[in-house]
Amino acid sequence: MSFEAAVHAQAIELDKLAMEMTAEAGSGHPSTALSLGHIVTVLMFHSMRWSPDYPAYPTSDRLVLSEGHAVPIVYAAACRLGVVVGKDPDKRRKLTPADSHKLRAWDSELDGHPNPIEGFPFFDAATGSLGQGLSVAAGLGAAAKLDGIDKRIYCVIGDGESREGQITEALDFIADQKLTNVLAIFNCNEYGQADRVSPQQQVEHLIPKLKAAGFEVKEIDGHAPAQIKAAFDAFAEGSARFDGKPTAIVARTVKGWGAPTMQGGGWHGKPATGDALKKCLSELDEKRVQLTSSLASGDAFEIQPPAQAAPREQSAGELPPMSQAMKQMDMESLLHTGKLATRRAYGIALRALGEVNDRVVVLDCDVSNSTHADMFAKAPDLAERFLECKIGEQNMVSVAAGLSAAGKVPFCSTFAKFFTRAYDQIEMAINSGANFKLVGSHAGITLAADGPSQMALPDVSWFRAWTTMRDHKGNPGCYILQPSDAYSAYALTGAMAEYEGPCYMRTLRADTEFLYNDGQVFNLGGFETLQEGRDVVLCACGYMVHEANKALDLLDKAGIAATLLDMYSIPFDADKLLDIINANNGYVISLEDNYGGGLGSAIADALTESGDAFTLRQMHVRRIPKSARTPEELLQMCGLTAADIVKNVLSLLQVA
Repeated sequence: MSFEAAVHAQAIELDKLAMEMTAEAGSGHPSTALSLGHIVTVLMFHSMRWSPDYPAYPTSDRLVLSEGHAVPIVYAAACRLGVVVGKDPDKRRKLTPADSHKLRAWDSELDGHPNPIEGFPFFDAATGSLGQGLSVAAGLGAAAKLDGIDKRIYCVIGDGESREGQITEALDFIADQKLTNVLAIFNCNEYGQADRVSPQQQVEHLIPKLKAAGFEVKEIDGHAPAQIKAAFDAFAEGSARFDGKPTAIVARTVKGWGAPTMQGGGWHGKPATGDALKKCLSELDEKRVQLTSSLASGDAFEIQPPAQAAPREQSAGELPPMSQAMKQMDMESLLHTGKLATRRAYGIALRALGEVNDRVVVLDCDVSNSTHADMFAKAPDLAERFLECKIGEQNMVSVAAGLSAAGKVPFCSTFAKFFTRAYDQIEMAINSGANFKLVGSHAGITLAADGPSQMALPDVSWFRAWTTMRDHKGNPGCYILQPSDAYSAYALTGAMAEYEGPCYMRTLRADTEFLYNDGQVFNLGGFETLQEGRDVVLCACGYMVHEANKALDLLDKAGIAATLLDMYSIPFDADKLLDIINANNGYVISLEDNYGGGLGSAIADALTESGDAFTLRQMHVRRIPKSARTPEELLQMCGLTAADIVKNVLSLLQVA
């Protein structure tokens, strides 16, 4: 009995199935799939500890396919092994080879790129936007380490993909966190889409880069079963120690292995069909005869089952009132000042959350002393659940996606401006169905002195796009939260933790006056009425609530009774808002400290869809700001002061 011959035989069967399924779909990447046939065979049929009947079992080893376009080879293995699929956990079924004919069909679990939310629970996150998978694997590895689970995480990365900067961020994070349970496998087939990969991504350069990053590197022939197995065995021996160097495998492979007519350039994303397909399948059959002459009848692989998952108690208690939490942290004196920055209230809430909810994990990018996530990090009993990602926002978000897949509730903190670097990673995490929370501090123009390079200005507009769609559960794709004071920031942090889905909260650098107290309840999708009037509605969020509050007295002196709403959430209760606007003669002004496309646009959509008569004026930042000494100077620069609000109200109501 020959292990090598058995691997060759199975890999070639998977290769053929990958060729056939992409041909029938009319799209896909069979040549990349063929470069991974042997690696996937050894992993899924031998080295990984998992069960095709329970692919998402908590203690199962995991495979993250960062080069997601190669997924037909994994689907082929899943069809051969009868992996269970389906969106409804109670109605899942086993795959069969016949399912391969539905690759990329709208009603198929076999999506064009990996995505667990489409009914393929073998995977943990959507991949295919290159460069993100290793970070997801790191999140899975970090969760396993926190939970004390002997779980191995395998991640396959393309050589061309390795040029993505996020790969370097992930490598550094894995080394920093000593995640020896994560194995980075670089598939070096030397070809990208348009041409050969750069010399910088070839084996001769990749290996010293990985070694310099602190990795133990094993170079193998990616089509030599014995070498693949030996490398995986060596990784397994030290995977659970967390005391040595992490491991990377650099596998020399052939794009289009076994089918010479499909090798070289020009075949990326191009399935062979008709006579070309027949030729490739014939070449693979010839390769099988050549390599499996020693295959004995009855040769088979034995998949190692995962360890039995022990019942695990997880606490998720109620967040105490903010005043109580501050008293416990010896910060009660700050309450007497009457004001507190929302970013600091977030840090207080994190610390309190950590004590009552052990699913909460906090990540930050070297600014925790500004975001105040350091309050969580400095608590001795919480410190191990704080993951410092240094200056690597893209990696942080994708790590959070991995942590979420492992059952954690990750809170990611950085300056709101810096989340713009990770928009793609955020989108992929949302596509994955990840339950993650993003909190951006120093939001909007009131940051003042640091200038526009540090100000989040287009962020609300981008995140609002996710509020206009529904996720797989029927909920908004993301909630945007903009608390105006410390009490609302504290309470909304707790609300985010309770909610199973993505949230983005903006916090402020400056101290703001208290508007609420411990007794106020804040719900995602809600808003608060701070003053009732009859003439016009001021819809403000974040810092602009305070500026609108200043305008109320000025308007009152002008004989105008304005309603002030704290629109802390997008989306919001549109019907309730419409009732209030209609009670104010249909006049409404939106106030926000960011570029357009945010709160004002959300209100405009609600009003337009209602069919009611209304007049809306949007006040937001309409120029590129510059640094100034105070928030007040920035508001004046951008036409967003209380006086500007009054001027716009008078103009809107046509009052002389």
